[in-house]
Amino acid sequence: MTDQATDSAASTTAPHEARPDRALVIVAHPDDADFGIAGTMARWIKAGTVARMVCCTSGDAGADDATLDPLELARTREAEQRAAAQVVGYEGVDFLHRPDGALENDLALREQLVRIIRTFKPDAVLAMDPTVVISPRGFVQHVDHRNAGMAALDAVYPAARNAMAFPHLVTVDGLAPWAVNQLYLFFTDAPNAWVDTSDTIDTKIAALREHTSQLRKPEELETMLRAWAADGGKSIGTAAAEAFRLLKLD
Repeated sequence: MTDQATDSAASTTAPHEARPDRALVIVAHPDDADFGIAGTMARWIKAGTVARMVCCTSGDAGADDATLDPLELARTREAEQRAAAQVVGYEGVDFLHRPDGALENDLALREQLVRIIRTFKPDAVLAMDPTVVISPRGFVQHVDHRNAGMAALDAVYPAARNAMAFPHLVTVDGLAPWAVNQLYLFFTDAPNAWVDTSDTIDTKIAALREHTSQLRKPEELETMLRAWAADGGKSIGTAAAEAFRLLKLD
């Protein structure tokens, strides 16, 4: 082995092989999860993970034409996300109908998320990393992404596991506290786990093609996604990967 090859091998880490039995994905908009982690979710679901997705908004501000009816756009984007979720293999999608572009990490949103967490009982929650505001990779994290990510964190800990957080969920609805053991944060600048998506990148591309209202240059989609995946794969020496900031809460 050459010195260059030795250096390259030493710079990679092992792929993250663990997977949760039940995974809940919490995002701000339709298509967020598919752009971020559809390869990972397809891999896990194929291996036996049961997964649901929560979209805090329905993407009713996701267009360039200000004359569009936002309710009609929301219906379109919900239908696109349900179709994409079927491609990946999710059990289902919940839409919380919060306003797109004005999402707030408030008590009402956290109560909705806690209700879903206690009902679905996930081992892991996947959400966007709320600590990323201005990324050195050259983008500003959407305010809805940050607020959805922070709401997910706050719902997981401490609210979902605390009986005195929204006590009526216990006393009236019979939803006992639930402790989520792992958080997988994506769109992160501090990754410490990479999932090999070499076998599921095609599924990710197929899922994203369902979001036709959002694809301004559909002919460039596959090239872009494969480039992103290949860049992630460099960290673990695979053809494709998705990166996470993994937090273990137990």
